[in-house]
Amino acid sequence: MLTDLLKDKPAIRPIEKAAVVVIGVGLMTLAAKVQIPFWPVPMTLHTLAVMSFALILGPRLSTAIFAAYLAAGATGMPVFSGSPERGVGLAYMMGPTGGYLLGYFIAACLVGVLGHGKPLLQRCMACLAGLIVIYGAGLLGLWAFVPSEKLLAAGLAPFLVGDLVKCALAVMITTLIAKSGQTSSGMQA
Repeated sequence: MLTDLLKDKPAIRPIEKAAVVVIGVGLMTLAAKVQIPFWPVPMTLHTLAVMSFALILGPRLSTAIFAAYLAAGATGMPVFSGSPERGVGLAYMMGPTGGYLLGYFIAACLVGVLGHGKPLLQRCMACLAGLIVIYGAGLLGLWAFVPSEKLLAAGLAPFLVGDLVKCALAVMITTLIAKSGQTSSGMQA
């Protein structure tokens, strides 16, 4: 079953896909709750989770995981970073981080399409494309809350190096999976 899931084959039974999505939402929630001490604000593992799911599971399952994660958050479940302290539900999603959440959703699909089962360089480029989408949507959403002249300092500069490291980790994870022989989807180390 795991090898079939990693290939993103349509022949996988719906119950197996549902189980992967539920586990993925749990891992995505954990990634949001784990905070790495960082200056000026703590950093989460969202980027690592989104990129890893997309590269390992492909566009359909990774997008389904993030859509279910957003749906859980929209209903008020405290799945987001800083929730419930900073609010839950749609109010949280419409706040300063809402654009980043949208960016993660789009990146899950884009990185899956561009990088799943692809050679190392393509996986790296897919992650960079995903980061561009995440930051583009995130900064656009943050623009409603932060003055234009402080936008890059608040929403990009503190996170860029950490996110590049998380992308590198996601690519390394997929390389290890490819080398372990768990997939035969054409992914090359």
